[in-house]
Amino acid sequence: MKNFTLGLNIFLAVAVAILFYLHFSSKQCTGHGSAALPTNAQPGSFKVAYFEMDSLQSNFEYYKQVAKDLGNSEQQKRSDLATKKNAYIAKVKEYQAKGQSMSQTEMAQAQQDIAQREREYTQEEQAKSQEMQDESFKKLQDVKKKIEDYLKDYNKNKTYSFIIASNADLIYYKDSAYNITNDLIKGLNALYKTK
Repeated sequence: MKNFTLGLNIFLAVAVAILFYLHFSSKQCTGHGSAALPTNAQPGSFKVAYFEMDSLQSNFEYYKQVAKDLGNSEQQKRSDLATKKNAYIAKVKEYQAKGQSMSQTEMAQAQQDIAQREREYTQEEQAKSQEMQDESFKKLQDVKKKIEDYLKDYNKNKTYSFIIASNADLIYYKDSAYNITNDLIKGLNALYKTK
């Protein structure tokens, strides 16, 4: 989720930079200060729509299902790791209880066993962490793709030049007339229910 939010923030920052570039690079130096329009653009035709990402995350059924699945998967992996760690701790306590009565050879074998178990646990913990990151990335990319595909269809008549996700940390003012969050949520949920 953090990677998705970070990616989204980067995308929004790039979009804002593009908007500034387009705005300031299209000005002509005339006596009246009017902006030059591309040959196929109508005056006032440049529109940017936005949607509230947090509203989408809390109301898009597919996103909620993905988040739930990721949470369940993470919980299962953490449970597996906890079981393995508890077995490791139990073995260490067992060796500690025998400690005084163990021979030098048994002590060396116990230390090797503990070191091996610790390495196995660390490797499994790293593997499961990587699995969780990969799974999260893939599923969130799938959500992003569904949103992008829907927005392409939503904007097939070219009403908007840009449709961006709103984030309070990047956008300080937005006109609610261009908020398409409810349309997006309704359309995505309808599409998700049909599938």
